[in-house]
Amino acid sequence: MGLAFLLIIIIISMYTLFTFPLDYGTRYWNNPKYWADNPKIAMPEWINLFVGNKFLEHNILSTSTIQKMYPSGAYYIKTYEIVYDLMADQFPTFITLKFDNVTFFSRPPTIEVLVIRPDNSTINLYKFVVEPPLSTEEPPYSRYVVEPKRIMLSGEPQLSLVLSNFLLDKYNLSIDPKDVAEIGYEKVIFGEPYENGFKPLKGKYVFTTTLYARDVRDQIGTVSIVIGGQVYGLMGTDILGRDLSQGLLFGFPVALLIGIVVSVLTTIIGATLGIVSGYVGGRVDEIIQRVCDVMNNIPQLPILIFLTFIFGGKLWIIVVILVLFGWPSLVIVVRSMVLQAKSSSFIEAAISVGASRWRIMIRHVFPQVAPYILAQMIFFTPSAILAEAALSFLGLGDPSIPTWGQILEYGFRNGAVFLGYWWWVVPPGLMIVFSAITFVFIALGFEPVINPRLRRWR
Repeated sequence: MGLAFLLIIIIISMYTLFTFPLDYGTRYWNNPKYWADNPKIAMPEWINLFVGNKFLEHNILSTSTIQKMYPSGAYYIKTYEIVYDLMADQFPTFITLKFDNVTFFSRPPTIEVLVIRPDNSTINLYKFVVEPPLSTEEPPYSRYVVEPKRIMLSGEPQLSLVLSNFLLDKYNLSIDPKDVAEIGYEKVIFGEPYENGFKPLKGKYVFTTTLYARDVRDQIGTVSIVIGGQVYGLMGTDILGRDLSQGLLFGFPVALLIGIVVSVLTTIIGATLGIVSGYVGGRVDEIIQRVCDVMNNIPQLPILIFLTFIFGGKLWIIVVILVLFGWPSLVIVVRSMVLQAKSSSFIEAAISVGASRWRIMIRHVFPQVAPYILAQMIFFTPSAILAEAALSFLGLGDPSIPTWGQILEYGFRNGAVFLGYWWWVVPPGLMIVFSAITFVFIALGFEPVINPRLRRWR
């Protein structure tokens, strides 16, 4: 079972390394603009499989196709249409308009967005003029190429007046624009009055974007409408809209790297010093054992917290600290095993034929303790993973790399446990436990090799 779990971790880690950039943490995970179109605190999409009243799914609808184009006086009119079908019983959480790569050749064009509701009523949502060219620019002029222009309709104060007039004309409801903002723009745009509030108006909504161009070549590269939902992706999102499934995936190779590097280095140092201490003896043994006694009596977690706070939470610093305080316990045990093997007949035979100390330690002593060293190396792996998770949970991890401990820490800091955002804290906790149990199972499988009394007679 342990090997099967390890194979799963390796496959996921390899997939992540091949599909994610190495600078994913700084370029994407810690970049709020990258997640600007995602809903905040959204549950996983699969939650809809277990509830009767389905939650609204997140949608990003885009088009680059010009539906109509015709001249009108001094302008050329071009329209782009996006159709959204509202079928859920909930309102969208937000509406965002996006415009990419607007190109014009003379005067800056005007862009207007309106929506035609299922009841054939029309609401003018937004209107703006593209930024004019600078004196140093030459046509064609391009805007919103690197970063699209985003308009969060929920934060547009002029829309409250438009919606207030719409309610008065359509339903003869006199609602102050400030009250419209408190009700929520999404409820007015996607709903209709019902009793003391609003209920969703199901059906097709046609978002029409009109470009008023001075030149027939003027155009919009891509028009997008972001309809904020209540569920998103495989594992939901956090308070910044980050896709938690991506953070959890990236945590696999990070955990595997920390566990393997720390365990291998710790085992090499501990095993080498233990064999040398036990076989050579004398002052060398005394010095090594006194250093081990001192290191073992230093409380590890407070020192880890102190050193990472002083030197920073970089990943390599965490690895160095874990290795620095991880080897003494292995030295003491290996030394005691070497002392027993030292008096064996085959060691004395090797000495009698003139074998050197290093040859005896490598060729004769090491094979005797190798099974135990291998098992300890496996046991060190979950300890390193848990130590890194603990440091990250305390806010001392590497901020440039998303890890399971960091996801947990950020969730606890924002009250995910108290507010019931279980998808933010349960999955990373399970991943930490899963990775630790994997190596524990593998180590338990080696116990019959280390201890012959545990071998089963067949």
